[in-house]
Amino acid sequence: MAYIQAHKYEGWELYDIYEDAGYSAADLNRPELQRLLNDIRRKKINIVLVYKIDRLTRSPKDFYQLIELFEKYNISFISITERFDTSTPAGRLLRNIMLIFAQFERELASERTKDKMLQGAEKGLWNGGLPPFGYKTVNKKLVPDKKESKIVKLIFETYVETGSVAEVYNTLKEKNIVNRQSKVFTKSSIKISFLTLFISGS
Repeated sequence: MAYIQAHKYEGWELYDIYEDAGYSAADLNRPELQRLLNDIRRKKINIVLVYKIDRLTRSPKDFYQLIELFEKYNISFISITERFDTSTPAGRLLRNIMLIFAQFERELASERTKDKMLQGAEKGLWNGGLPPFGYKTVNKKLVPDKKESKIVKLIFETYVETGSVAEVYNTLKEKNIVNRQSKVFTKSSIKISFLTLFISGS
């Protein structure tokens, strides 16, 4: 409060106090912190003042994320004991360095994810998500699903015979064949089944 009073000549006024008593600063999922972030998004405040940065967060990654949010909404961030003040030239320089590091960390994480997925693909592993219709995952590898493979085969053979997606659709409907969600196949999902066949080389 004394710090705010000392800056009253600059037009400072206390809007609210946000205190997450009993919560760890290890992550951002805290009621009062979320209320603060919501007030920032609603442009209720323009300065965030903390006693120490670790009262806000102890995670460098989360701190970079908060700095980016403050930058987006033109919020000055001040830590009293650490003399960190983004309303000053030196503070803005440090903030910009942190934003660069945040971008670097995101790009590095993205590269790690891509490398991991590529390594998995080279080993024949499925990289996640629902496997294509006609397949299932066993030990992270795609293998044909006997029941679904028969449906995919029927789809393909009917199309080869008739040359019409509409005819494939009608055939599946007449035979009461449904998808994994027990719903009738759509013409779009039938076309995707063709793509699955071509990609897998079936």
